[in-house]
Amino acid sequence: MSLDEISWVNRQLYIDGAWHSSSDGHEFEVENPATEDRFATVADASVDDATRAVDAAFRAGKGWAALAPRERGDILRRAFDLLIERKEQFARLMVLENGKALPEARAEIAYAAEFLRWFSEEAVRIDGSIGTTPSGSHRMVVIRQPIGVCVFVTPWNFPVAMATRKIGPALAAGCTVILKPASETPLSALAIAALFEEAGVPKGVVNVIPSRRSSTVVNALLHDRRVRKLSFTGSTEVGRILLSQASDCVIKCSMELGGNAPFIVFADADIEAAVEAAMVAKLRNGGESCTAANRFYVEKGVATKFARRFADAMGTVRIGSGLEEGVQLGPMINQSTRNKVSLLVEDAIDRGAEVLVGGRVPQRCGYFYEPTVLINVPSSARVLTEEIFGPVAPIVTFDSVEEVVALANNTEFGLVSFVHTSDLAKGLAVAERIESGMVGINRGVVSDPAAPFGGWKQSGIGREGAHEGMLEFLETKYIAANW
Repeated sequence: MSLDEISWVNRQLYIDGAWHSSSDGHEFEVENPATEDRFATVADASVDDATRAVDAAFRAGKGWAALAPRERGDILRRAFDLLIERKEQFARLMVLENGKALPEARAEIAYAAEFLRWFSEEAVRIDGSIGTTPSGSHRMVVIRQPIGVCVFVTPWNFPVAMATRKIGPALAAGCTVILKPASETPLSALAIAALFEEAGVPKGVVNVIPSRRSSTVVNALLHDRRVRKLSFTGSTEVGRILLSQASDCVIKCSMELGGNAPFIVFADADIEAAVEAAMVAKLRNGGESCTAANRFYVEKGVATKFARRFADAMGTVRIGSGLEEGVQLGPMINQSTRNKVSLLVEDAIDRGAEVLVGGRVPQRCGYFYEPTVLINVPSSARVLTEEIFGPVAPIVTFDSVEEVVALANNTEFGLVSFVHTSDLAKGLAVAERIESGMVGINRGVVSDPAAPFGGWKQSGIGREGAHEGMLEFLETKYIAANW
C-alpha cells in the first residue's frame, strides 16, 4: 500500500470550516480489513468536540437557510462534479478502509455522486400550497422551512454513499449538519468534508466528527436542544437505543435499519437471469448490506437447477484484497463480523443444512469468508432469522404463492424483497402482499437516488432519496390569513 492513497486526506476533525485535533488529544487507528494492518490515525472526537460542532452548525443555520435555493443547488452540483472528477481517488481510499473490491468502490462513488446531483435539482422544488377553508372564512397558506441542525450517524458498509444520501437533501433543504461516521471508515467522511468545502459550502454548514466514543458523543448530541433532526443508518438494535435517546428532546428521526430480504424464485422465472440477479443481490458489498438478499425461497420444480447454477456462479468468485486486479469479493469489515457469519453457517449445518459451495474461512490474512450456498436449510436455523451481513445464501423450497408470501413476511424486518417470475401480474400481486418498503421484480438492485428508499416494520422510519428524502428535512407551517 502506498501512502499516496491516503496522504491527501486530512485526518483531523472538521468543525466550523477548519481542521482540529480532538479537544483531549485522543486519536484512534484505522485498519485495512484485507491485511489487518493499521494504516492511519484519526482524531477521536469528544463530547466537547460534539458541542463545538453543534455551536458551529447552529450559528451557520440562519445564513444557509436564507441562501437562495438555486445557490444551494449550485453548490451541490459543484460537489457532484468534484466527486466524479476524483472518483478513482475516493474509490481507492474506500477500498483501504472498507475492503470492498475496487470495481464496486467505483460504482459506489458514482452512486454517491448521484445523490448530490439529484438534490441539487430538488433544492429549487421546495413546494407549498394555498387554498381557502371550506367555510370561506380565511386562506390557508402552507409553507415548508428547514428543520435546523441535523445529526447524521452513518455506517461503514457504504461510507461515501450514506454520507451524500443524507447530506445532499439536508443542504438542499437549507439545514446544517454534523456527521458522525463509523469509526471503521472515517477517512471517506473526512474526504467528503474537504470536498464540500471546495465546492463552496460555508463554514459551519457541514461538520464531520469521527469518534470511537460513539455512544457517548451521539448521546450528547441528541440531548442538545439545538439539534432538531437525527438520521441514522445501521442496525435495528442501535436504532432502538437512538430512538429512545432522541425522544428526550423530541428530535425527529429517520431510521434506515436492518433487513432480512427474501429472494423469491418462481418456477416460471428465467433461471439464468434469476441467478445473475441473485449474485448481485447477495454479493453487493460482500453481502454486508441491509438490502442484501438474506433468504432464498425457490419453488420446488426449479430448486435443484437454481441451486446448482447459483453454487457454480458463487464458486467462481475471486476473493482477495480489493485493489488487486480481477478481485470480485473483498474481506468482511472486521473479525467479529466474520466470526458471526461463520457461526451462522455452523449453526445451519448442525441443524441439517448441506453446503453446496464455500462454508469456510480461507487460510489467508484478512477477514475473508468464502462465498457460500446452503440447501435443505431448516426453518429453525438462525441464518434464516438473523441478518447475515456476509456472502452466505441459504436456500429453502416452497410449493405455493400463499406459502412463500407467509415465509417472506415471517420476520420483524421489512426493508426490501426480490421476486423473480416471467408473469408480471403475479410479480406485482406478490409485491403488493409482501410487507417491505421496497420490492425488486426481476432485479437484483432497487436503490436509486430518484426513488424513495426505506423500510416497514423494524427496518426503519422515513425515506431517503426522491422528493420524499428532502421532505424529511423540512417542517410544515400552516398560516391562516385574511386579505
